[in-house]
Amino acid sequence: MLLVEDSPSDIRLIREALKDAPLRIRLVIAHDGVEAIDYLRRCRSATGRNPDLMILDLNLPKKSGHEVLAEVKSDPDLKSIPVVVMTSSDDKDDIAQAYNLNANCYIRKPGNFAEYEKVMQAIEDFWLSTVTLPHQVPLYSERVLPRTA
Repeated sequence: MLLVEDSPSDIRLIREALKDAPLRIRLVIAHDGVEAIDYLRRCRSATGRNPDLMILDLNLPKKSGHEVLAEVKSDPDLKSIPVVVMTSSDDKDDIAQAYNLNANCYIRKPGNFAEYEKVMQAIEDFWLSTVTLPHQVPLYSERVLPRTA
């Protein structure tokens, strides 16, 4: 999971909320938008895979969350990454823009640790346990099977 977040306190809360998760989650932190895009490109070229999930703040230094989202969703190699926007903004324009840029969901940052635990548990339950992620879909070569009589 890639967390794109510049706030040390939010990073700490998310790490703590995921600490006792039943699934082993490898959390990679990018502290700004440029670092996030650089990581995604390095990860893709080194492993041929993308992170299973990206949690993206909108208010980032160097490159905004909206810019990161636009770049990810317009890149054929990255666009299948599910992106959960988790930000402090409840501005209707931010929400509309995130969905117009193909965010998979938009969550307002929780106000305290107990709420962070609930939100992170819901993200884990849905995105990492319930849905089928792109890397889990087997790739089959295209071939025409002979007709049987």
